Amino acid sequence: MQPDHEGRDRVVYYQSRQLKPAERNYPVHDKELLAMKYALAKFRVYLRGSRPFVVYTDHASLRTAMARWFSFFAEYNFQVEYKPGWLNVVADALSRRPDSVVHKTDANAIGVVQTSTPSSSLLDDVTSAYANDADAKQLLNYFAAPSDKSRHKPAKHLRAHVHRYRGHNGLLLYSAVDDNADRVVLPDYPEPKLRITYEYHDAPTSGHPGREKTYLLLTRDFYWSQQYKWVRKDVRACEVCQRVKPAPFSQAPLQSLPTPSECWQSIPMDFAFGLPIASGGLVSWSLKTASARWCILLQSQQK
Repeated sequence: MQPDHEGRDRVVYYQSRQLKPAERNYPVHDKELLAMKYALAKFRVYLRGSRPFVVYTDHASLRTAMARWFSFFAEYNFQVEYKPGWLNVVADALSRRPDSVVHKTDANAIGVVQTSTPSSSLLDDVTSAYANDADAKQLLNYFAAPSDKSRHKPAKHLRAHVHRYRGHNGLLLYSAVDDNADRVVLPDYPEPKLRITYEYHDAPTSGHPGREKTYLLLTRDFYWSQQYKWVRKDVRACEVCQRVKPAPFSQAPLQSLPTPSECWQSIPMDFAFGLPIASGGLVSWSLKTASARWCILLQSQQK
């Protein structure tokens, strides 16, 4: 939530999820704490490194029950304040709706929310790009005159799969083994692939789907060699997905390192920048033996 120009709280985003079987056995204050942790992880791109913010809760005990996830909460600059439930009306708007009237819907009112089909300009660019692909040119020339004498025209690596291709209005179409749906064949040229991948993944109407969903959407309309490898590389390099979506890996648990049996067998080290003694461009370098806890501080020139 954020206040408007009159100081009233306005909801920016609602978010919820279903509790796991083990989480359903949590006491009420642990469920509230779990919701807080889920919200911080969901909106971390807006909250981490931001100005201090306030988390309101109607359970006063949460201010002391945060020790379990202290390492996670330490990444955020916020404070917890108690707010009675009868004052926190905006946060409970979805679960406590004031209207209980069942509205009748018109079964005849049907509308299209979104449609995604290749545009004519995109298909024209694909047709023009065939001139830079030797395999596509051979197949198009073959289907322009599919006589027995012309079967030697396609290259040897294309003859075994030539029955899966066909030409239509200057486009080269391909049908997979498991279905008969025609897909537009893209030439072995990066420009059409980048443009089509952008339309199916990066465009605002696409919503940045994951690797598998992006691949399924693309294979519904298009085909090119090593298509899955291309999609995997493009989705992995998407800057928006890396910045907004949750990390695909879990953090290692907090635990003590094994104590070495001899001195200098294990040497933890770290660099410290921005200290008062380092104002002249010096950096403090700390080394410590894990067994004797003997610390050595060195200074090095910052480059």
